[in-house]
Amino acid sequence: MQIWPAIDLLGGNCVRLEQGDYQRETVFADDPIAVAKSFQDQGARHLHLVDLDGARDGKPTNLDTVRKVVDSVDMQCELGGGVRNRETIQSLLEVGLDRLVLGTSALKNADWFRQMCQEYPQRLVLGIDAREGMVATDGWLETSSTPAVELANRFSDVPLAAIVYTDIATDGMLAGPNLSAMAQMQQHVNVPVVASGGVTTVEDVRALAEAGLAAAIIGRALYAGNINLPEALAAAGGTDYARTPESTT
Repeated sequence: MQIWPAIDLLGGNCVRLEQGDYQRETVFADDPIAVAKSFQDQGARHLHLVDLDGARDGKPTNLDTVRKVVDSVDMQCELGGGVRNRETIQSLLEVGLDRLVLGTSALKNADWFRQMCQEYPQRLVLGIDAREGMVATDGWLETSSTPAVELANRFSDVPLAAIVYTDIATDGMLAGPNLSAMAQMQQHVNVPVVASGGVTTVEDVRALAEAGLAAAIIGRALYAGNINLPEALAAAGGTDYARTPESTT
């Protein structure tokens, strides 16, 4: 199982939100580049970036910071937040990102998302953010009437790189992941599922790996010191499922 340390960007700072609430923000660092390098120095090979301003406003707004982060490390990097049109996809991939996470656009414009997956095979990740099993959109500000598993199954026939499944109730709360929901999602789809939200201890990492999850995103627990990154990497076992753009050609 892979470990993807998370850097959430808001106003150029490295922050974490509690349950996706922009009013419950904690700033952990003002230098995301240094944070990324630290993760790499500790053995991480993957990096999950979130443009929180972009998720809220509908378009990426931390592009310069993202570019500097990507240029400063030798890791597989992905970004989510405000990726809602072809021009944005193209510009972000040209920055050097390996893959992009799309959520709101997939729910609101499924035909378009399906087309983008065909145009950019194995470069797009379906981001499913759920509150009580129902998909949340627009930076978690709205909750839809679509069950998370149903949304995932809508795209079973397109070349997705992965699904990032975030349980909002546990995200940023240091209370453990929703293991049953994560395992259920992986069991119902034929693509790698990346667990996000609530991963707090090395035992959580081990439980997700044993449940068959392909990867786990860890954020607040790393910044708060609840998890030692090298220990988390060891607990995950180091299995690398990802296909890089080069390996898919």
